[in-house]
Amino acid sequence: NLVILDRVENPAAIAELKALNPKVTVTFHVYDVTVPLSETSKLLRTIFDKLKTVDLLINGAGILDDHQIERTIAVNFTGLVNTTTAIMEFWDKRRGGPGGVVANICSVTVFNAIYQVGVYSATKAAVVNFTSSLAKLAPITGVTAYSINPGITRTPLVHTFNSWLDVEPHVAKLLAEHPTQSTQVCAQNFVKAMEANKNGAIWKLDLGRLDLVE
Repeated sequence: NLVILDRVENPAAIAELKALNPKVTVTFHVYDVTVPLSETSKLLRTIFDKLKTVDLLINGAGILDDHQIERTIAVNFTGLVNTTTAIMEFWDKRRGGPGGVVANICSVTVFNAIYQVGVYSATKAAVVNFTSSLAKLAPITGVTAYSINPGITRTPLVHTFNSWLDVEPHVAKLLAEHPTQSTQVCAQNFVKAMEANKNGAIWKLDLGRLDLVE
């Protein structure tokens, strides 16, 4: 089973996923990570009631716009924490849960901040810290975690965005001058990281490489 949670449904993308492997059931639920924790718990209850078990949670929601300070923090960090907190109700072994795996998508900005978008960079650093904490709690909760940190990847996210206080009006153009990687190459390395399933790992996915950051 593959369950996709997003604000907007993309039927073409879902159809493409279904065609890749007809044995996989792909379902979609409307979800905004900025909703209250109680709403997230309610949605997850619906999913768990149907599937009975979920093995892996991928937290991938993110925005890049340092004009939207509160929303950047809400989407990139608070929403991720809330979604993870909500799924613990079903996974935590202290409550009789089976455990699970959390893969949090962060960014290489945690190693070298894009200083013109300090809010975005800070939220990604916060996620890596939170993920490391989750990993260290695994003996207590039964839930393992690792972070995925892609380099500049050719997605709509980096086409145009605003810097904090407009310190660099051309930040997107400057970023585009750096070497990039395709979404396909990044995704292939993401799969390798998932297969490795290494608790506490900080993975760097940049320019077609997959490296474990010590």
